[in-house]
Amino acid sequence: MSDVFADLVGQDDAVDTLRRAAASAAAVFHAAHLPPPAATGGPEHDALDDHADADADADADADADADVVGGTAAPDATVVDPAAGMTHAWIFTGPPGSGRSVAARAFAAALQCVHGTGCGVCPGCHTTLTGTHADVRLVAPEGLSIGVGEMRALVLRAASTPSGGRWQVVIIEDADRLTEAAGNALLKAVEEPPPRTVFLLCAPSTHPEDVSVTIRSRCRVVPLRQPSAVAVAEVLVRRDGIAPDVAQWAAAAAQGHVGRARRLARDPEARQRRDAVLAVPRRLTGVGTALDAASALIEAAEAEAAASVAESDAAERAALQTALGAGGTGRGAAGATRGSAGQLKDLEKRQKSRATRAQRDALDRALVDLAGFYRDALTSAWRAPVAPVHTDTAPLAEAGGQKWAPEGSLRRLEAVLECRAAIEANVKPRIAVEAMMLSLWRG
Repeated sequence: MSDVFADLVGQDDAVDTLRRAAASAAAVFHAAHLPPPAATGGPEHDALDDHADADADADADADADADVVGGTAAPDATVVDPAAGMTHAWIFTGPPGSGRSVAARAFAAALQCVHGTGCGVCPGCHTTLTGTHADVRLVAPEGLSIGVGEMRALVLRAASTPSGGRWQVVIIEDADRLTEAAGNALLKAVEEPPPRTVFLLCAPSTHPEDVSVTIRSRCRVVPLRQPSAVAVAEVLVRRDGIAPDVAQWAAAAAQGHVGRARRLARDPEARQRRDAVLAVPRRLTGVGTALDAASALIEAAEAEAAASVAESDAAERAALQTALGAGGTGRGAAGATRGSAGQLKDLEKRQKSRATRAQRDALDRALVDLAGFYRDALTSAWRAPVAPVHTDTAPLAEAGGQKWAPEGSLRRLEAVLECRAAIEANVKPRIAVEAMMLSLWRG
């Protein structure tokens, strides 16, 4: 790997922005003549804070960044402000699979890099990318949302001085799942940032439904785009050693989602699940078959989710029971076991929420595949000069496009997209999928 940004696929503009910001952060760090990182916060935070609002406008930063060279500030302080490319809060936006969390982790590594460049090999880069850096904290929702208790604890820890790195970095994946109370807790920290603390948020967009307007106004936005199939295929071949023809097929089928493309290319079970989903259109011959297809889709998502969380659930339960004295024979062991019921119940509640999230994610992947099929049918009916998403089912999609005409294909595609939106709005998945299947059958 050449540097920390090597795995950020098809995001050249974003990478340029983050490189300049990391160089500016290094300039701030050096210009402040800080003592070792274990000491209390230094004056560089004042520079960051002064520029927080100005940096919300990405276009205002580029010229000042150009004067920061080699991680040190230029000598003429009237021309160069070492904080010009850096701020204390960032939002990474983009469609699923675009690499929001990858970008956040890479930027965190660049901030901790001893060279200020994100070299990818120094201890700061290595420990950040492997998830072991003491000053980089990651919040990833295990359930349907991120609660206020978890966010308050995180904000409290983030207020501490970096113990070994240059910055205290907080990465919040799926920031759109913050509850209102959790968002308010985060807002206070973003409004009054602790010295040498940087917040990195990941969300699909800056729409108020994803990120509150008040948080958005205090952050700099880095938009990511859906990478092309060519770029995804290239990284699969280079990084994962996948055969070029398989990589090209998986990249097209995944519709720009790098992680899903890797799973399709390497996991036979993932390919089997996809094949089962793409067989749905030809099974819809009546009301009964439509409802059967809905049940099969739901059950497949439940089975996939159960398999994905079973190992972690068992490990968590065993660890908690051991911590609570299960199997102990000494004095007080029986009392400790009796008092563990509440904690075990809390664990089961968290695991149930995580399983629900995993089921919805698995179901959403299936719906994305199904939407790709009807998109192929629509483009075929219009004879649009674009490549199909699913090359292996292109003849079936073309036959469907000829049978349904553009209007019918479009209605079916809209039915799949409406099902995704309904599930996201907390409609029970079985009800939403059954309604979708009936719409697909009726056309």
